[in-house]
Amino acid sequence: MQYDNDNIFAKILRKEIPSECVYEDDHTYAFMDIMPRADGHLLVIPKGPARNILDASPEQLAKCMETVQRLGKAVMQAFDADGVTLQQFNETAGGQEVFHLHFHVLPRHEGIKTRPPGVMGDMALIKAQADKIRAVLQS
Repeated sequence: MQYDNDNIFAKILRKEIPSECVYEDDHTYAFMDIMPRADGHLLVIPKGPARNILDASPEQLAKCMETVQRLGKAVMQAFDADGVTLQQFNETAGGQEVFHLHFHVLPRHEGIKTRPPGVMGDMALIKAQADKIRAVLQS
């Protein structure tokens, strides 16, 4: 399968579509999910094109995992979470909906289920949650 330069995450990287960025380095970009399944739900993507884990370079995967680990620790602290769930989907049959490699990072609390997928979040609340994550990263 080919990488589509017009996917929504490529547009976010080009600043054609706004996003609530929480972290960025030379290789990765992390931003809040606008349909959060948990408070603090964010996405980590590589800056370069990669459809998914099946065609990403080993360097892209390594850089993404470094950022995933960093943000996983940050969301646990920011939300006083008991754990973190990571999700990553590949191709339609594997549940992938946006065809740019991305990792979901969700802070989790004992006994609290994730919310259903596909429900738009409150953007003011999402921004406030992003501020909490950025504060942890800056400390």
